[in-house]
Amino acid sequence: MNGGIRLGLEIESRPSELPYIERVWRSRSIELGRMTSIAASHWELVFWEHDGQAQAAVLGPEPAACPAPVPKDATFFGISFALGTSMPHLPISRLVGGSAEIPDVTRRSVWLKGSAWHVPDYDNAEAFVRRMVREGIVDCDPIVPAVLGGAAPDVSERTLQRRFFAATGLTRGAIRQIHRTREAAVLIQEGVPAQDVVHQLGYFDQPHLARSLARFIGRTATQLSAPDRAEPLSLLYKPSSPVPA
Repeated sequence: MNGGIRLGLEIESRPSELPYIERVWRSRSIELGRMTSIAASHWELVFWEHDGQAQAAVLGPEPAACPAPVPKDATFFGISFALGTSMPHLPISRLVGGSAEIPDVTRRSVWLKGSAWHVPDYDNAEAFVRRMVREGIVDCDPIVPAVLGGAAPDVSERTLQRRFFAATGLTRGAIRQIHRTREAAVLIQEGVPAQDVVHQLGYFDQPHLARSLARFIGRTATQLSAPDRAEPLSLLYKPSSPVPA
Protein backbone atom coordinates (compact mmCIF):
# COMPACT_ATOMS: atom_id res chain seq x y z
CA MET A 1 0.00 0.00 0.00
CA ASN A 2 1.18 3.48 -0.83
CA GLY A 3 0.27 6.44 1.30
CA GLY A 4 1.51 9.59 2.93
CA ILE A 5 0.75 13.16 3.80
CA ARG A 6 1.10 15.48 0.82
CA LEU A 7 1.24 18.70 2.86
CA GLY A 8 -2.30 20.10 2.50
CA LEU A 9 -3.58 16.83 1.05
CA GLU A 10 -3.46 13.49 2.85
CA ILE A 11 -3.56 10.65 0.30
CA GLU A 12 -3.74 6.88 0.60
CA SER A 13 -4.03 4.41 -2.27
CA ARG A 14 -3.81 0.72 -3.10
CA PRO A 15 -3.75 -1.45 -6.23
CA SER A 16 -6.54 -3.91 -6.95
CA GLU A 17 -6.59 -7.52 -8.13
CA LEU A 18 -9.81 -6.88 -10.07
CA PRO A 19 -8.85 -6.39 -13.74
CA TYR A 20 -11.38 -3.58 -14.18
CA ILE A 21 -9.65 -1.42 -11.55
CA GLU A 22 -6.28 0.30 -11.84
CA ARG A 23 -6.23 1.74 -8.32
CA VAL A 24 -8.41 2.69 -5.35
CA TRP A 25 -7.64 5.84 -3.38
CA ARG A 26 -8.92 8.15 -0.67
CA SER A 27 -7.80 11.55 0.51
CA ARG A 28 -8.54 14.39 2.90
CA SER A 29 -7.74 18.05 2.47
CA ILE A 30 -6.15 19.62 5.51
CA GLU A 31 -6.13 23.24 4.50
CA LEU A 32 -7.60 25.48 1.85
CA GLY A 33 -5.64 25.88 -1.35
CA ARG A 34 -5.06 24.09 -4.60
CA MET A 35 -3.11 21.22 -6.03
CA THR A 36 -1.53 20.34 -9.34
CA SER A 37 -3.59 17.62 -10.98
CA ILE A 38 -1.09 15.58 -12.95
CA ALA A 39 -1.83 13.93 -16.29
CA ALA A 40 -3.69 10.62 -16.08
CA SER A 41 -4.67 8.11 -18.75
CA HIS A 42 -7.35 6.44 -16.60
CA TRP A 43 -10.89 7.66 -15.97
CA GLU A 44 -12.21 7.70 -12.42
CA LEU A 45 -15.39 7.51 -10.39
CA VAL A 46 -15.00 9.94 -7.49
CA PHE A 47 -17.13 10.57 -4.39
CA TRP A 48 -16.51 13.46 -2.01
CA GLU A 49 -18.07 15.26 0.92
CA HIS A 50 -17.64 18.92 1.80
CA ASP A 51 -19.61 21.04 4.26
CA GLY A 52 -21.95 18.12 4.87
CA GLN A 53 -22.84 17.73 1.19
CA ALA A 54 -22.13 14.51 -0.70
CA GLN A 55 -21.25 14.62 -4.39
CA ALA A 56 -20.00 12.27 -7.09
CA ALA A 57 -18.67 12.56 -10.63
CA VAL A 58 -17.01 10.66 -13.42
CA LEU A 59 -13.64 12.25 -14.19
CA GLY A 60 -12.19 11.70 -17.62
CA PRO A 61 -8.52 11.14 -18.51
CA GLU A 62 -6.30 14.21 -18.06
CA PRO A 63 -4.02 14.75 -21.07
CA ALA A 64 -1.85 17.33 -19.27
CA ALA A 65 -1.13 18.70 -15.80
CA CYS A 66 -3.35 21.53 -14.60
CA PRO A 67 -4.11 23.42 -11.35
CA ALA A 68 -7.17 22.28 -9.42
CA PRO A 69 -8.87 23.81 -6.35
CA VAL A 70 -8.82 21.90 -3.06
CA PRO A 71 -11.69 22.74 -0.67
CA LYS A 72 -10.92 22.89 3.03
CA ASP A 73 -11.76 19.89 5.22
CA ALA A 74 -13.14 17.73 2.42
CA THR A 75 -12.89 13.96 2.08
CA PHE A 76 -12.55 12.11 -1.22
CA PHE A 77 -12.77 8.51 -2.39
CA GLY A 78 -12.03 7.36 -5.91
CA ILE A 79 -11.87 4.33 -8.15
CA SER A 80 -9.43 4.62 -11.04
CA PHE A 81 -10.51 2.24 -13.80
CA ALA A 82 -8.20 0.11 -15.92
CA LEU A 83 -7.42 1.05 -19.50
CA GLY A 84 -10.04 -0.36 -21.85
CA THR A 85 -12.92 -0.13 -19.39
CA SER A 86 -15.69 2.35 -20.11
CA MET A 87 -19.27 3.27 -19.33
CA PRO A 88 -21.09 2.63 -22.62
CA HIS A 89 -23.72 5.30 -21.89
CA LEU A 90 -21.01 7.90 -21.20
CA PRO A 91 -18.31 7.80 -23.93
CA ILE A 92 -14.83 8.36 -22.52
CA SER A 93 -13.81 10.42 -25.55
CA ARG A 94 -16.29 13.12 -24.43
CA LEU A 95 -14.77 13.29 -20.95
CA VAL A 96 -11.09 13.82 -21.76
CA GLY A 97 -9.96 16.77 -19.66
CA GLY A 98 -13.46 17.08 -18.16
CA SER A 99 -16.07 15.41 -15.98
CA ALA A 100 -19.73 14.45 -15.69
CA GLU A 101 -21.56 15.01 -12.41
CA ILE A 102 -23.69 12.20 -11.00
CA PRO A 103 -26.96 13.66 -9.63
CA ASP A 104 -28.96 12.72 -6.52
CA VAL A 105 -26.05 11.58 -4.37
CA THR A 106 -26.33 11.28 -0.58
CA ARG A 107 -23.89 10.03 2.04
CA ARG A 108 -25.41 6.57 1.74
CA SER A 109 -26.76 6.19 -1.79
CA VAL A 110 -26.11 7.00 -5.41
CA TRP A 111 -28.44 6.49 -8.37
CA LEU A 112 -27.03 4.50 -11.27
CA LYS A 113 -29.00 3.16 -14.20
CA GLY A 114 -32.33 3.89 -12.57
CA SER A 115 -31.70 2.27 -9.20
CA ALA A 116 -30.23 3.25 -5.83
CA TRP A 117 -26.83 1.84 -4.90
CA HIS A 118 -24.98 2.02 -1.61
CA VAL A 119 -22.08 4.44 -1.90
CA PRO A 120 -18.87 2.39 -2.05
CA ASP A 121 -15.85 2.93 0.15
CA TYR A 122 -12.14 2.21 0.18
CA ASP A 123 -12.60 -1.37 1.36
CA ASN A 124 -15.51 -2.55 -0.81
CA ALA A 125 -14.72 -0.89 -4.15
CA GLU A 126 -14.28 -4.27 -5.85
CA ALA A 127 -17.77 -5.46 -4.91
CA PHE A 128 -19.24 -2.21 -6.23
CA VAL A 129 -17.41 -2.50 -9.56
CA ARG A 130 -18.33 -6.18 -9.93
CA ARG A 131 -21.99 -5.16 -9.71
CA MET A 132 -21.41 -2.36 -12.24
CA VAL A 133 -20.00 -4.96 -14.63
CA ARG A 134 -22.85 -7.43 -14.03
CA GLU A 135 -25.46 -4.75 -14.73
CA GLY A 136 -23.72 -3.47 -17.85
CA ILE A 137 -22.79 -0.06 -16.47
CA VAL A 138 -19.09 -0.80 -17.00
CA ASP A 139 -17.73 -2.71 -19.96
CA CYS A 140 -14.27 -3.47 -21.33
CA ASP A 141 -13.01 -3.72 -24.89
CA PRO A 142 -10.80 -6.85 -24.76
CA ILE A 143 -8.55 -5.53 -27.50
CA VAL A 144 -7.04 -2.90 -25.16
CA PRO A 145 -5.75 -5.21 -22.40
CA ALA A 146 -4.65 -7.64 -25.13
CA VAL A 147 -2.51 -4.95 -26.80
CA LEU A 148 -1.19 -3.77 -23.45
CA GLY A 149 -0.20 -7.36 -22.69
CA GLY A 150 1.83 -7.57 -25.89
CA ALA A 151 -0.64 -9.37 -28.16
CA ALA A 152 -1.06 -8.51 -31.82
CA PRO A 153 -4.83 -8.63 -32.52
CA ASP A 154 -5.97 -9.75 -35.95
CA VAL A 155 -7.31 -6.34 -36.98
CA SER A 156 -5.91 -3.54 -39.11
CA GLU A 157 -3.79 -0.83 -37.50
CA ARG A 158 -6.49 1.71 -38.31
CA THR A 159 -9.16 -0.39 -36.58
CA LEU A 160 -6.86 -0.94 -33.62
CA GLN A 161 -6.21 2.78 -33.21
CA ARG A 162 -9.94 3.56 -33.52
CA ARG A 163 -10.97 1.02 -30.90
CA PHE A 164 -8.13 2.02 -28.58
CA PHE A 165 -9.20 5.67 -28.76
CA ALA A 166 -12.90 4.83 -28.29
CA ALA A 167 -12.11 2.77 -25.17
CA THR A 168 -9.58 5.12 -23.56
CA GLY A 169 -10.17 8.59 -25.03
CA LEU A 170 -6.46 8.81 -25.84
CA THR A 171 -4.06 7.48 -28.44
CA ARG A 172 -1.54 4.79 -27.57
CA GLY A 173 1.21 7.37 -28.04
CA ALA A 174 -0.35 9.76 -25.53
CA ILE A 175 -0.83 6.99 -22.97
CA ARG A 176 2.77 5.88 -23.48
CA GLN A 177 4.05 9.42 -22.84
CA ILE A 178 1.91 9.87 -19.72
CA HIS A 179 2.97 6.51 -18.25
CA ARG A 180 6.65 7.12 -18.93
CA THR A 181 6.58 10.61 -17.42
CA ARG A 182 4.74 9.44 -14.31
CA GLU A 183 7.36 6.73 -13.87
CA ALA A 184 10.10 9.33 -14.35
CA ALA A 185 8.55 11.56 -11.68
CA VAL A 186 8.36 8.69 -9.20
CA LEU A 187 12.03 7.84 -9.79
CA ILE A 188 13.09 11.46 -9.34
CA GLN A 189 11.09 11.72 -6.11
CA GLU A 190 12.89 8.58 -4.94
CA GLY A 191 16.23 10.33 -5.49
CA VAL A 192 17.31 8.93 -8.86
CA PRO A 193 19.35 11.59 -10.75
CA ALA A 194 17.62 13.06 -13.80
CA GLN A 195 20.42 11.94 -16.11
CA ASP A 196 19.96 8.35 -14.96
CA VAL A 197 16.21 8.62 -15.53
CA VAL A 198 16.88 9.80 -19.09
CA HIS A 199 18.87 6.65 -19.87
CA GLN A 200 16.66 4.28 -17.90
CA LEU A 201 13.40 5.34 -19.56
CA GLY A 202 14.66 6.12 -23.05
CA TYR A 203 14.38 9.91 -23.25
CA PHE A 204 16.51 11.60 -25.92
CA ASP A 205 18.20 13.92 -23.41
CA GLN A 206 17.50 15.95 -20.28
CA PRO A 207 15.63 18.73 -22.14
CA HIS A 208 13.30 16.05 -23.53
CA LEU A 209 12.65 14.80 -19.99
CA ALA A 210 12.18 18.37 -18.73
CA ARG A 211 9.54 19.11 -21.39
CA SER A 212 7.65 15.93 -20.53
CA LEU A 213 7.72 16.70 -16.80
CA ALA A 214 6.45 20.24 -17.40
CA ARG A 215 3.61 19.04 -19.64
CA PHE A 216 2.40 15.98 -17.77
CA ILE A 217 3.46 16.58 -14.14
CA GLY A 218 3.62 20.37 -13.95
CA ARG A 219 7.00 20.27 -12.20
CA THR A 220 10.70 20.39 -12.97
CA ALA A 221 13.03 17.68 -11.72
CA THR A 222 14.29 20.10 -9.04
CA GLN A 223 10.75 20.85 -7.89
CA LEU A 224 9.96 17.13 -7.65
CA SER A 225 12.96 16.72 -5.37
CA ALA A 226 11.64 19.51 -3.10
CA PRO A 227 7.81 19.26 -2.88
CA ASP A 228 5.77 22.48 -3.02
CA ARG A 229 4.11 23.14 0.33
CA ALA A 230 1.61 25.55 -1.17
CA GLU A 231 0.48 23.42 -4.11
CA PRO A 232 0.91 19.64 -3.67
CA LEU A 233 0.57 17.11 -6.48
CA SER A 234 -2.42 14.85 -6.95
CA LEU A 235 -1.90 11.10 -6.53
CA LEU A 236 1.36 10.04 -8.17
CA TYR A 237 2.33 6.39 -8.50
CA LYS A 238 4.02 4.15 -11.00
CA PRO A 239 1.25 2.75 -13.26
CA SER A 240 0.69 -0.96 -12.73
CA SER A 241 -0.68 -1.57 -16.22
CA PRO A 242 1.80 -2.21 -19.05
CA VAL A 243 2.88 0.64 -21.31
CA PRO A 244 1.26 0.32 -24.75
CA ALA A 245 3.58 -0.56 -27.60
